[in-house]
Amino acid sequence: MYNTSFVKKIFLAVIAVFLYSCDKDFNALGDGLVGDDHFGLEPEKYDVVAFNQEVTPIQSNNLGTNALGIYDDPVFGTTTASFVTQIGLETYAPTIGESPVIESVTLSIPYFNTLKTTNDDGSHTYELDSIYGDKNGKLKLSIYESGMQMRNSYFNNGSQLPQYYYTDQDADFSGKKIGDRLNDGGVLENDEFFFSSEEISVTTIDPDTKKETVDRSVPAMNLTLNKTFFQNKILNAAASKLSTEDIFQEYFRGLYFNVERSGSSPANMALIDFSGGKIIIKYKAKTAITTDADSTTEDKTITLLLKSGYSTGVASTASFLQTVRKPDYESAITTNVNKTEGDERLYLKGGQGSLSVIRLTDFASQLETIRASNWKVNEANLVFTIDADKMTGLVEPNRVYLYDLTNNVPLVDYYSDGTSNTVQPGLSKYVFGGIINLDSNKRGKTYKIRITDHVRNLIKDATAKNVDLGLVVSQSINVSASNVLKLKNETISQAPRASVMSPLGTILYGSKASVAEDKRVRLEVYYTKPN
Repeated sequence: MYNTSFVKKIFLAVIAVFLYSCDKDFNALGDGLVGDDHFGLEPEKYDVVAFNQEVTPIQSNNLGTNALGIYDDPVFGTTTASFVTQIGLETYAPTIGESPVIESVTLSIPYFNTLKTTNDDGSHTYELDSIYGDKNGKLKLSIYESGMQMRNSYFNNGSQLPQYYYTDQDADFSGKKIGDRLNDGGVLENDEFFFSSEEISVTTIDPDTKKETVDRSVPAMNLTLNKTFFQNKILNAAASKLSTEDIFQEYFRGLYFNVERSGSSPANMALIDFSGGKIIIKYKAKTAITTDADSTTEDKTITLLLKSGYSTGVASTASFLQTVRKPDYESAITTNVNKTEGDERLYLKGGQGSLSVIRLTDFASQLETIRASNWKVNEANLVFTIDADKMTGLVEPNRVYLYDLTNNVPLVDYYSDGTSNTVQPGLSKYVFGGIINLDSNKRGKTYKIRITDHVRNLIKDATAKNVDLGLVVSQSINVSASNVLKLKNETISQAPRASVMSPLGTILYGSKASVAEDKRVRLEVYYTKPN
């Protein structure tokens, strides 16, 4: 009897604690269950207002990657991307030597690539990544000395402000380029330039042993530059001009990369990390003078680096994007925008393109009812359906990014997602989502973005503002900073930097009532509701 009574008492106590815990859970409005599983329940669906917003000229200095080339998109139009970069000496105040005579000047900038095979002879086969347009496209590439001094700041009414450069400033830099084209190698390095996937292979022969050595490196822009220019600019320069970084930046203001169409050939565009670029100057210089007036020479090298202010914020690079939009796209993001009912189609385009504004008006209007009902949020998502017909045959962005447009910061769900992928960084923060979902034909179906914590905060905090959300294509989910527009408007003053880096676009079904319900964008929320 004693043991049975004791067991009953323990059992009743456990039940009481369990019921008390459940009561506490339901009183924590908006909080989720462990695991956030919605147990196969149907979600509550809320209408949203989603409309297009043009991105006008936008800050483009110090991007992590920069576009170069011409991309003909049959839906969005044509984008021509040029680029400018400062350069610096790998070592300042170099010892040039007596009577230097230049041997060669080579510019090398690695491409993004994937190793496909390693061959028996030690060579490798690669496939280039981040090439858009015709894979065999050609360009007329011209590299010039830049005449524009890129500065980090300027003064306005006594205040020192950061200096920005914008996507529409190509004419400013093109008009200040100096001299003739510097890439003066064969026709495949200038008038018929193409992004080659061939491994770079250099064979050297030891003069004593006659043994051959092959140095191999990944595919790269590998150009011969004008020897006379670098003889005068670097080897014959006054020592003071090469003494410090500040003096050198004023003396040699950088390189301007310009692209044009190569005759009737199709064009293409590449995303490149220019910060990996180097200019190698090889030359001979006298090292000693004998009493017989004879001299000996030695082989010497000076290395110049393409600068990057990506991590420091220094204004040392800029992308310039000249766009010619297709009429339907132009009207969709400018004249036919419906901010009240939302748009039928949402046009997301990177660069100087467009984004979508998302407003959770229907959900916000029901917040008091949700609070009064003690509903708990298990999961909340925005699901965007791709217009597969309009995107047929086009390269689709692997990811879209949703953010707090009102304050130009990431959502709390972005911060709370600690998932990462070191092999494929673009798949990091996969719980937050925005990664393209593919159908059986490997074409895009939807993008789903989890905003559970954002929705919970709106429920729990009656003072929380129901901010506008922004949706953009993203080149890198790990880049959350924003770049400023050259001219602000009533809706946006900035846009995510990761979108400025992307040349791609996508078309999604919007929120207008004329869109079929199974394709219309809506907020889907899974609740646990007390009995």
